[in-house]
Amino acid sequence: MTRSVTEAAVAARVAAVDLAQRTRADKDRALRAMADALEKRSAELVAANDADVRRAVEADTDPGIVDRLTLTEERIAKIAEALRSITALPDPVGEVVRGSTLANGLELRQVRVPFGVIGIVYEARPNVTVDAAGLCLKSGNAVLLRGSSSAKESNTALVNVLREALADNGFPADAVQLVLGDTHDSVTELLRARGLVDVVIPRGGASLIRSVVQNAIVPVIETGVGNCHVYVDADADPELAIELLIDSKTQRPSVCNAAETLLVHKDIADVFVPRALDALRAAGVTVHGDARIAAYAADPADVVPAQQADFEDEYLSLDIAAAVVDSLDEAIAHIRRYSTSHTELIITRSQAAAREFTARVDAAAVIVNASTRFTDGGEFGFGAEIGISTQKLHARGPMGLPELTSTKYIVIGDGQTRAKNANT
Repeated sequence: MTRSVTEAAVAARVAAVDLAQRTRADKDRALRAMADALEKRSAELVAANDADVRRAVEADTDPGIVDRLTLTEERIAKIAEALRSITALPDPVGEVVRGSTLANGLELRQVRVPFGVIGIVYEARPNVTVDAAGLCLKSGNAVLLRGSSSAKESNTALVNVLREALADNGFPADAVQLVLGDTHDSVTELLRARGLVDVVIPRGGASLIRSVVQNAIVPVIETGVGNCHVYVDADADPELAIELLIDSKTQRPSVCNAAETLLVHKDIADVFVPRALDALRAAGVTVHGDARIAAYAADPADVVPAQQADFEDEYLSLDIAAAVVDSLDEAIAHIRRYSTSHTELIITRSQAAAREFTARVDAAAVIVNASTRFTDGGEFGFGAEIGISTQKLHARGPMGLPELTSTKYIVIGDGQTRAKNANT
C-alpha cells in the first residue's frame, strides 16, 4: 500500500518515539544488520538499479550523473561498510552539553536529543539513501527519504532491504521510509508537513536546494552549493600553489568542495599564471579567464574569455574561472561577492595575510595552505556526514551525528518555587 506523505510522517513520528529511547548497542546492532542485508541481497539491488541506469542512458543523461546513479556489487559492499563505520562513532543522544547547580539548588542539564523526523530531499545518488538512513538511525531520528524519480527502482529496493532488516531486529520499520512520487507534489507535501516533519535537509544541485529553501515551511538546513575559491597570495610558494590548485580542482571535480575559481595576486602572476595554465591544461581543465589571465596564455585558445556568469558558476566539472587581482583586499571583495559560503582557500607564506583572510572571509570553512577538498566530515575526523551546511543556523560546515540532534533542558529540583525566590 502506498502512503501519502502525511500518513508516512505520522508513522515516522510514532517510530521516532521508539528510536529516541534506544541504546547505542541496540542502534549499532541494527546498523550492522542493515549492512549485512545489503551485501546478502546485492544481486537483487543491482538488478533493480539496472532498470534505472538503462532508463537514464536511453534519455541521454550526462555520463557523470549515470555514474553516480550506478550500483555494482562492489559499490554496495562499500555502502554497507560505510554503515558499519557509523557504529564506531559516539552516540550523541544523551550527551550533556552543559550543566550546573543554580544558586537556588536547581540542577540544570542541557542534553542532546534527536530532532524526531528528518526529511531528506536528494537527487540521483542511491548511496545517499543508505547513508542518510544510517546516520538518522544512529542519532535517534526517523527519516523520510525523497529521492529523484530517476533512482526510483534503486531507492525502493534499498529501502525495502533496510526496513526488513530493522523489523527483523525489533526496530520499527517506519523509522526508514521512502516518499514515493513521480511529480513534485510529494516534495511539496513533505516541505509543508510542519508539525509532523521537524527539519528538511536538501542534498543536490543549486536549483534543488533553492527550491527547497524557497518553498518549505518546515525548517530547512541548507547544504552543499560550493563556489569555492583558491586565492594565490603575493607571498605564496608557487610550487605549493600549483599542487593545491590541481588537487582542489581535479581530485574530484563533481563535488561541492572542489575549487571553481582561481584568484592570483598581480605580484606573483608573472611567475605563477603561466605554470598554472600549463598544469590545468595538462589535467584537462578548461580555464575561463579574464583578460589579465588570457595575456599569459601561450595559445589564446587555452583560455575561454570569462563572463560574469563564469565567476558565479558552480561548474562541478573540469572547468575553472580565473582572474588576476591587485591586492588581498580585492581578492576578499571578489570572494564576498561570489562566494556561496562553503570553502575558501588562501595560499601564502605570510602569517599576516593568512590572519587577515581567515578573519575577513565569511564561509563555513576557511583554509590556509591546504586543499579545499578537506572540507568533509570524514577528513575533519567527525566520521560520516549528512552534508555540508552553508548557513549559520542550526549547523555550519560538515554535519555529523551531533548536528542531527537538538537539545533540551532537564531541570531537577526539590520543591523550589518562584515565590520563594526573592530575586525573581
